[in-house]
Formats: sequence, structure tokens, C-alpha cells
Amino acid sequence: MAVVIPAKDESRRIAPTVRAARAIPNVDLVLVVDDGSEDATQHVAREAGAVVVRHSHNRGKASAMETGAAVVAMRDTADRPARLLLFIDGDLGESAVNATPLVQPVLEGTADVSIAVLPPQPGAGGRGIVVGLARRSIQAMTGWTPTQPLSGMRCLTREAFEAATPLARGWGVETGMTIDLLTKGFVAVEVPCDLRHRPSGTDFRGQMHRAAQYRDVFMAVNARRMRGVARGAGRALTVRKKG
Repeated sequence: MAVVIPAKDESRRIAPTVRAARAIPNVDLVLVVDDGSEDATQHVAREAGAVVVRHSHNRGKASAMETGAAVVAMRDTADRPARLLLFIDGDLGESAVNATPLVQPVLEGTADVSIAVLPPQPGAGGRGIVVGLARRSIQAMTGWTPTQPLSGMRCLTREAFEAATPLARGWGVETGMTIDLLTKGFVAVEVPCDLRHRPSGTDFRGQMHRAAQYRDVFMAVNARRMRGVARGAGRALTVRKKG
């Protein structure tokens, strides 16, 4: 399995994220896609044990994910199944190892894509407007109501990833991916994972971030509506922690 980490200006947190990702069972490749960072992200990630590829300028998360998946494909060999793809954020730090529960449903074949449900994040701002838009849109177009539709921590098969491409641009990538996969008959699951990352706050920067999220999610959803995506084509399960 390969862990793909899109990252921009994450030199402070990328090293512990990489080391924790390498500790996930079945992982034999950790790939960081440095998406035009202006800091030392690429060098810190490489020193921590990651394979690093770099965009010369910022191209966005979707492009970084596509680059990462393409590099993993080049490293796959004909005498073994294609690696599963586990996408995680670069700011998870040591908690990245807690993405481990995402692997089992996909590895066992009970799901094509597993999506992390994170606990409440200290310092998180926002009023749930973007989440609400994504959730309602996914429900209306697929019949499934996700808990955390914007979660970027996802494990999926190579077949599922290719079925979701081209990915929606910007912050609409997760919403677009979910709609595309479910409407094509792939199976999704949500899995609680104790992951901790840097949330956007309530300051001006955080508000601008959420405005960009809303714009990108709206555009991703509208593009899929324009294509006439049929409602109710997908099915999903929810995985809960035992005990």
C-alpha cells in the first residue's frame, strides 16, 4: 500500500506525519507531493524517509493527488496487485498512524473507498455551512448522507481512484470524488479515526478559506448536476469502533 501526502508549506509537521505514516501496517511506500512549497517541505519530508516529487508552482490538492497516484502507478509492478492508495493530509503529525483503520475495509474488499471520520478538532471555527452544502448535495445525488463529506483522509483501490478522475478542482475534490464513485456503483464506508490536524480558525484567514471551500464545493456539485448524474446509484456503510 502507498500513502500519498499532498503538502504545501508543511515543513514544521511533515516529518512526524511521514514517520507515522511509515508505521501503518502494509505500507511500503510513503510519497509526499510538494505542491509548490516556499519552505523546506520537500527536504524535511525526504529526510524523514518519504519519496518526494515536487510541483514547481502550486497546482492545488487535486493535481497533487493525481501526481501522487501516477507516481505510485509507475512504481507498481506487473507481478503484483496495484497498491492501494491512502491519502492523508501533511499536518496530521504523529496522529497519522491512526489512519490505520481505513485500510482494512478496502484491503478485505468490503469497500472500494473508506473515509475517515475525525473527532472534534480543538480550535476549529466555522458554522458548518460548507459541510452542510456538501452533505446535502451528496445525499440528493446518491442517496447516502455522509457524516464528514469533506474528510480528505481516504483509502481506495486503484480502480476506484481512476473511476473518480479527473478530480474536481480545489476544495471540491472530496465531494466530487464521493459523488462520482457512488453514482458509478462503488461502495464507500466511513471509519472513525483519531486523527488530529490544524483546523481553520475564526479569523479573517479562516473565513477566506471557508469561502474558497464553499465556492469549490458548489462548482464540483454543479458540474456533476450538469452531467445529469442519477440519484441513488450508490450505497454506503458506516463502520463503528468496537467497544
